[in-house]
Amino acid sequence: MAVAGSAAALWAWPGLGPAGGAAGAGYALVLWLTLGAALRRAGGTFGPADVVTLVRAVLVGGVAALVADALAGGLAAEPGGARWVLVALAASALALDALDGRVARCTRTESPLGARFDMEVDSVLLLLLSADAAAGPTGPWVLAIGAMRYVFAGAGRALPWLRAPLPHSTARKAVAAVQGVVLVVLAAGVLPPPAGAAAAGAALALLCWSFGRDVVWLWRRRTVRPEGPTG
Repeated sequence: MAVAGSAAALWAWPGLGPAGGAAGAGYALVLWLTLGAALRRAGGTFGPADVVTLVRAVLVGGVAALVADALAGGLAAEPGGARWVLVALAASALALDALDGRVARCTRTESPLGARFDMEVDSVLLLLLSADAAAGPTGPWVLAIGAMRYVFAGAGRALPWLRAPLPHSTARKAVAAVQGVVLVVLAAGVLPPPAGAAAAGAALALLCWSFGRDVVWLWRRRTVRPEGPTG
């Protein structure tokens, strides 16, 4: 309801077009269905940190609506109020990312559902911002930043050892934060195209290193099935 309400508010100001309204409504529906199903499977309720993550998810819903509007050639595609609303929503969602984990630890309410919810909100935000950047002067290759996590997850369906739990990594979190900051800066349009492309390229290189390191760690610890009697 909060996501749908924010999309409706954006539609009224700064003049969100039909594509933005449809994206906001679709995002709200998918969030409601998937989160509800996850809660039923986990048999739990929201903790304080999950509420913070839900606030972030609502902000990302606004980003989804404005990015769709920009891709459709609406007001969010041009410098001005709508563009700065997009940047403000994305920056706020990124800033709150440092809060939900801290709240979970302080209140001792950490859970697998909360961690997964937080990761999915981060992934959707990066995908949206990279799609927005790909439509700009930087070029479509920036979409690799947002798509990489989904490619990794898809590979895990074919290679089960990629689905093993990964240890906590401060470096991984720092690299993810760099992606978000660079993409928000690109959305703001404050860098000249060559500088923006250089920043995005450096961010993508860091992301490749981070995923590559995790893949090597999982490969070395994969479970090898014993050979049969015939070898």
